Amino acid sequence: MSLADVLRQVASGWLKAKNEPFTNHPIAKLVRQDLIESIKAALGEVHTKYLLKSSPGAGNWADVPWLAILNPKLTTSTQSGVYPVYLFRADGTGVYLSLCFGTTELRQKFGTNGAKEKAAELRDEIRKRDKRLSSWNEFIDLRANTALGRSYEWASAGAKFYDIENIPHDNELCEDIKELIQIYANMNVKQKSIKMPNHVQASSLPKPFILLAGISGTGKTRFIREQAKLTGSIKETYCLTSVRPDWHEPSDLLGYVSRLSGRAEYVVTDVLKFIVKAWIELKQAGLTLQGSEVVGDQNQQQQVKPFWLCLDEMNLAPVEQYFADYLSVLETRQWGWDGDSFNYRCDPLLKPNLLENIDNKDKLKSDLGLDGCDDLWQHFLENGIGIPFNLIVAGTVNMDETTHGFSRKVIDRALTFDFGEFFPNDFNAFFEPNSEPKALSYPVFTDGRNKAELSDTHDSDGALSIGFLTQVNAILDNTPFKLAYRALNELLLTVMIQKPEDVIGLQAVWDDFLMCKVLPRIEGDIDKLTKVDSEPNILEQLSGLLNLLLAEIWDTEVRPDLFQKSAKGGSVLTIECRSKAKLEWMNSQLKNGFTSFWP
Repeated sequence: MSLADVLRQVASGWLKAKNEPFTNHPIAKLVRQDLIESIKAALGEVHTKYLLKSSPGAGNWADVPWLAILNPKLTTSTQSGVYPVYLFRADGTGVYLSLCFGTTELRQKFGTNGAKEKAAELRDEIRKRDKRLSSWNEFIDLRANTALGRSYEWASAGAKFYDIENIPHDNELCEDIKELIQIYANMNVKQKSIKMPNHVQASSLPKPFILLAGISGTGKTRFIREQAKLTGSIKETYCLTSVRPDWHEPSDLLGYVSRLSGRAEYVVTDVLKFIVKAWIELKQAGLTLQGSEVVGDQNQQQQVKPFWLCLDEMNLAPVEQYFADYLSVLETRQWGWDGDSFNYRCDPLLKPNLLENIDNKDKLKSDLGLDGCDDLWQHFLENGIGIPFNLIVAGTVNMDETTHGFSRKVIDRALTFDFGEFFPNDFNAFFEPNSEPKALSYPVFTDGRNKAELSDTHDSDGALSIGFLTQVNAILDNTPFKLAYRALNELLLTVMIQKPEDVIGLQAVWDDFLMCKVLPRIEGDIDKLTKVDSEPNILEQLSGLLNLLLAEIWDTEVRPDLFQKSAKGGSVLTIECRSKAKLEWMNSQLKNGFTSFWP
């Protein structure tokens, strides 16, 4: 069937179809299958570089059916980015071929009115980039009846309209789509070149694996979701996975090889798809894959959005078992910087020999969302699938009779937040919050011995932090809670990231480090927490020491909050010393026979 015939049949039958059952309707089939095949034929071999998506609706009829032509190196979603698209009028009187940009992400960030203003800026910039668009209509009228349909109308940088009574022959239709594809390709549309709306300034985490511990209902899962919205979008950069109590193998998270059909086929999980999606984001930013390394510059790195993987109720299953592969590979991440240039490498979660032994590699490639990403797929075949540097794994944790505890292997590799202490629920501020979380992002350093980064902090050579941790570790000596190099490295990384300018700022870093890395390790009864019968217990010894080491903030409310800001203007919040209150609480629990960090 010719392209003209398909366009005509969809448009002419649309109004009638919308009043008929959706399932198995021939018009829906035309949009989903015949239209895609006709566009592939019109583009010829060029179509292999693009991902074609179409929709007559999802379960119910859409107001405006569409077919989008996406460059998977730039975007795999119609919710963001720029792409050519066919948009049918809601009343069936015709169809537009438009250079469109996704509105969902804009509306999530700026609201409808703000998104329209940003869209106008994008339209002007895109049209300036290629004079050929001057012969294309600047505005479109889809006669839409829904907010989503109407949003397409203000998200076009150029369009041509084909009236149902006068749809051109295939020759003209093919010339138009090929011209628009050329404009699309020549623009090299990336965030860097198209100046999509700037993302919120985000603070790097020292580790891309965090645990949010707290009682049920405090907003831990919502916090992760909101972080994804601040720096990206729910659709693109957030994945919620509910942990099942029967998970015991890494395959529960990352997938497995099945031979039920007699052939080796890989069963893909949503988590693995999301990890690959984060890798695609690196390619979209223009980063280069060289052997097992990702190579680029600071400008490119800053275009890469964090991808938030939320493992809800993470400890319903034994974390050490189903999460073993990630915990091991996490420590192999390496960042290297030379001026503004960087390289990143990481051992694979899925090794290349596993991928090589899959019989139907094309199916696996498609299941992973890698159609049109041949170079990334080849990278995976040669090097395996590692942890992309923009992936942040955030687990929500409840400690009760239905959940499992954490070994120190897990705690050592994570950044643990007592959610109620860092992001407290203030009932009096329920309607008008006084504070809001800062936007967080992935780490860009793995080596705390970077004296160039330390040089512009209050601890310019790291000596103060080393001295602090040495004294804390002296109390923990000859106990299971003693700290090692990993803890020191992460303390120095935190100093590099937070860049404290004075002694109060540095002590705030130490205070939060105690909360996130030291105190979560400590648990047990009085015998376990007392080294010699005549000595005070470890918690009491730590309190006495920290009263001196954190003297500027111990009994005051002057330390800055490193993870929240004022909801009124974003100014710095000052809070009480967190570790003092936590040590007092843990010590009171110990008097009842047993204590731990977990609320």
